[in-house]
Amino acid sequence: MNTFKRYCLTAAIAAVSVVNTHAADIVDTAVGAGSFNTLVAAAKAAGLVDTLKGDGPLTVFAPTDDAFAKLPEGTVETLLKPENKSRLAAILTYHVVPGKVMASDVVKLSGAKTVEGQQVDIKVDGSTVMVDGATVVKTDIGCDNGVIHVIDSVILPADKNIVETAVGAGSFKTLVAAVKAAGLAETLSGEGPFTVFAPTDEAFAKLPAGTVETLLKPENKQKLVDILTYHVVSGRVYSSDAVAAKTAKTLNGSSITVKVGDSGAMINDAGLVTTDIDGSNGVIHVIDSVLMPPAKGANVQGVLHGAIAQGSELFNSGHHAACADLYTQTLSGLMSADMDPSLHHHMTSVMATASTQQCPTTRAWTLRHGMDQMYSRLAAK
Repeated sequence: MNTFKRYCLTAAIAAVSVVNTHAADIVDTAVGAGSFNTLVAAAKAAGLVDTLKGDGPLTVFAPTDDAFAKLPEGTVETLLKPENKSRLAAILTYHVVPGKVMASDVVKLSGAKTVEGQQVDIKVDGSTVMVDGATVVKTDIGCDNGVIHVIDSVILPADKNIVETAVGAGSFKTLVAAVKAAGLAETLSGEGPFTVFAPTDEAFAKLPAGTVETLLKPENKQKLVDILTYHVVSGRVYSSDAVAAKTAKTLNGSSITVKVGDSGAMINDAGLVTTDIDGSNGVIHVIDSVLMPPAKGANVQGVLHGAIAQGSELFNSGHHAACADLYTQTLSGLMSADMDPSLHHHMTSVMATASTQQCPTTRAWTLRHGMDQMYSRLAAK
């Protein structure tokens, strides 16, 4: 790292000579350097000059003219056309990070979120610093509204949306089929941004036999929608932000939990396999199991109705202990359901009372009475 620091110091001294010891904004500094003609022309064509001359501060990973010359023949000319202004703006803002991030700070990062919205990857290997696939060749060129780091290649943001990215990966065939069957393909191909915790084909294969086939039937569309939207969070949430937040509300309405343990990061009970796969309208994190949303509202009523019917048969057949156990398991399972907090308190109170009763008959009746009260309250809403 000492070599890199000496390199940074040399670059900083060189930068002072470039601007003739007088601070200038990012655009004027680039113009004065004489080696960023294409970058400046692109900034003008994209309508970003005022932004880059603004108060900032901004950090620009600036490709040289030689870097732009590496692109396939005709690429620059095509991007400079008025009809490609939005694509050009996306590429340029992908080279810009909010704030003034000096080289000594860059080397501590594994990634940085850009003004475009996507994240660039940063890798340090000895004295070499890579931003995505570009090498940083000069650092800490100070400007009065930020700093410039020079890179030797143009870096490009992802241009495929979440659905296209999943299709291209080849390991999300079941997820893509489910998204289409649920009528969510258009939504997840839209503007977003979205964060998708994407189960692989192997994750779907873990489900009981016939589950996927059943969910794909038209009559089960709403249930499929509920499951899939439980894997989607609004906004572009990168892994570091997700871990820090510890929980996130999904489009389903229920929340997922994020935790890090000895075995790695987990989303609920699913392992986080790969993170921060950028798409043009969001980010994908790969998980090894399908997430099942907690029951809520009418679903809770259905669970209670089924348990009461099954429990009544057991009780009437003299299996009072088995009936009590079924009711206990049912209420325990509903503790994670998305419902009114007063109902959670009610369930906790009922199970606490039942746990002190040694007689299985009494325990079964206590639990049944509590479930009847819950069912009535839900039905009245």
